[in-house]
Amino acid sequence: MEKKKIHLLDTTIRDGSHAVSHKYTPEMIKPIVKGLDEAGLEYIEVTHGDGLAGSSFNYGFSASTDEEMVRAAAEVIDKSKLTVLILPGIATQEDLQMVRDCGAKVVRVATHVTEADIAQQHIEMGKKLGMEVSGFLMMIHSVEPWKIAEQAKLLESYGADFITMADSAGALLPQDVKARVSAVVEAVNIPVDFHAHNNMNLAIGNDLAAVEAGAKYLDCTCRGLGAGAGNAQMEVLVGVLEKAGYETGVDFFKAMDAAEDIVEPIMERPQVVRNAPLMLGYAGVYSSFLLHTYRAAEKFGLDPRRILIELGRRRMVGGQEDMIIDVAYQMKNE
Repeated sequence: MEKKKIHLLDTTIRDGSHAVSHKYTPEMIKPIVKGLDEAGLEYIEVTHGDGLAGSSFNYGFSASTDEEMVRAAAEVIDKSKLTVLILPGIATQEDLQMVRDCGAKVVRVATHVTEADIAQQHIEMGKKLGMEVSGFLMMIHSVEPWKIAEQAKLLESYGADFITMADSAGALLPQDVKARVSAVVEAVNIPVDFHAHNNMNLAIGNDLAAVEAGAKYLDCTCRGLGAGAGNAQMEVLVGVLEKAGYETGVDFFKAMDAAEDIVEPIMERPQVVRNAPLMLGYAGVYSSFLLHTYRAAEKFGLDPRRILIELGRRRMVGGQEDMIIDVAYQMKNE
C-alpha cells in the first residue's frame, strides 16, 4: 500500500528566533538552511519570530533585517521552498514584494483565529506575486471547531492554497486537535497544516492526532527550537512519522545531523518543559509571551506563573506583548 505523504514545513529560523532572542545573522542562517535543504525539508521559513517587520520594541529587535535574512537563505537553498510569515497590520504589501524579489516562494498570512477577514489583501497580493500562500490561524484553542472552520473557509475564498492551524499556546489535548482539524478538513477543499507547540509535552502526539484527522502538512523545528517550550521537534517527528507509515521525503539521518551539528550549538537553552512554559499551555497563553513574562517577573519580583495565569484570564493575544509589563505592574501594586 502506498504511504500517505506528509509535507513538512520547518520553522527553525522563524519560530526558533524567539528562543535565541532574534539574534540570527546571515552567517548563522546559511548553514541551517543548507542543512535543512540537503535533508529534504520541503518548506523552510525565514523571518523574525513575529514575521516580516516584526523587529521592534514591542516584539524584540532582530540582529538582521528581513532582507538580509531572506537573501542569506536564498543564496544556499536549492530544492526547498523559501517561506516567509506576515502579520497584517505589522508588515505591508511592500515588505512582501521585497522578500519575493529576494527569493521567497511561499508566504503564510497569519491572523488571530477570529480575524481571517484582515488577511484578504495580503493573500491576494501573494497570489498576484505568483507565490504559494497559506492562511494562518493563530490561537486555535481559544474558540470552538465550528468557528475555526468558518474562518478557514474565508481564507480559502481569498485564494489561500492551504490552511495553517496554530496551537499557539500549546494548550490543546489530542482529542481537541482531532476535533478542530477534522472540522476544517471537512469545511475546505484545500490541504490543512498543523502547527504545534510543546508547552504541555504534547507536540508530537498532537501532530499524530492532526494527521489522523486529515492534516497533510505539519510544522516543525530542529531540536524543537521555538517560542515557549518549543515546537514539534523536526528530527523526532520525521522518525515518528516513518514508524507510523507516513512518507515525508526527509532523510532521517541528515535531519538528525542538522539538528545536532548545526542548530544545537547555537541554542541558548534546551527546549524543555519548564514551569513557566508549562503554564503557557495550562493557561492558554501565546507562546512568544514567555521571555517577555520572565523579564517582567524579574523586574517586579513576581512568580512568572502567576503572571501567565493572569494573562490567560484576560485572554490576551499576540500583539499585546507590551501590555505584559502593565499587567505585572498592576499585580505588584495589588
